[in-house]
Amino acid sequence: MSLFRTELRRLAKRRFARWMTAGGLLVLVLVAVGMFLSNQKVGPEQWAAAERSAEQQYQEQVRWAEAERANCERAKTSGGEFYTTDCESINPPPREAFEAQWYLPSTFEFRKTFGELLIPLAAILGMVGFVVGASFVGAEWNTGGMMNLLLWRPKRLTVLLTKLGALLTGLLALALPATAAWFGSMWLIANWRGTTDGMTSGAWQSFLLTGLRGIVLALVATTVGFALASLGRHTAMALGGAIAVMVVGQIGLGILLELAGVRFAEAWLLPTYALAWMTKTITLQDWRSCEATYTGECLPATLDITWQHSSVLFSVGVVIFLGAALWTMRRRDIT
Repeated sequence: MSLFRTELRRLAKRRFARWMTAGGLLVLVLVAVGMFLSNQKVGPEQWAAAERSAEQQYQEQVRWAEAERANCERAKTSGGEFYTTDCESINPPPREAFEAQWYLPSTFEFRKTFGELLIPLAAILGMVGFVVGASFVGAEWNTGGMMNLLLWRPKRLTVLLTKLGALLTGLLALALPATAAWFGSMWLIANWRGTTDGMTSGAWQSFLLTGLRGIVLALVATTVGFALASLGRHTAMALGGAIAVMVVGQIGLGILLELAGVRFAEAWLLPTYALAWMTKTITLQDWRSCEATYTGECLPATLDITWQHSSVLFSVGVVIFLGAALWTMRRRDIT
């Protein structure tokens, strides 16, 4: 019997993995439903309503200005004080200042918005992968299943890497259809409740590469969760480590860096690199410094974090955690 197929079946039969997957997919469905309900297609009726709203706002400003000018005139006549002596200067803004597009309902512009919607998709897949990966190997250690498995297949590293391979295969089996469904559902929502104008082959290629980076990010999170649980031989090791990193290592570190006045404090935080990986580049700004231009304008100093920086960080993290898990698997006793 193939060890790989056995691990795939074990992964598929785990109730926790099923419920976690269902929960992640449910969140994605709710996001899609929210996008559908919160947007609408803009047509002649919406433009007409926006024009009426703009005209209404303009007329309200005209009435306000006339009332204030009358108050000013009465104050001057009675000898009272007013905030200005030139009552004629109290005028409403010009009509062209009230643009109809400001009063249009929210509409889903696929080319403008879809790239941002790939970030929550990657985050949910990464969270599901991390938790399921940690529980997949952590439960084996906790229940003694790993020891029984090694009696049947005594090669420790082969067993651990096969488990990881089955886990990553299972995640790909979830992530690829989920990503394809996300593309399709958002495209349909844009057709029904927005617009798909401006889509070119270059835009599609950019979105596909972003989706691919999201899947890679989920694979990295899954591997790290698996490695941490294997290191601690318990699911709680991975989950506790994640909580410690996010609460203590990120929030606490961010506050400490701000208090210390460190430049570009976000560059020391992990979410910055995850976001840079998805968006290709993030530009950090330090408003406490000033780079004067020849016009006398003060511009903040900037620092670019790119997806290349993120790829180096993620690669080093995977090598360290997975390498440590393999080393301890080889060196420590199985009890």
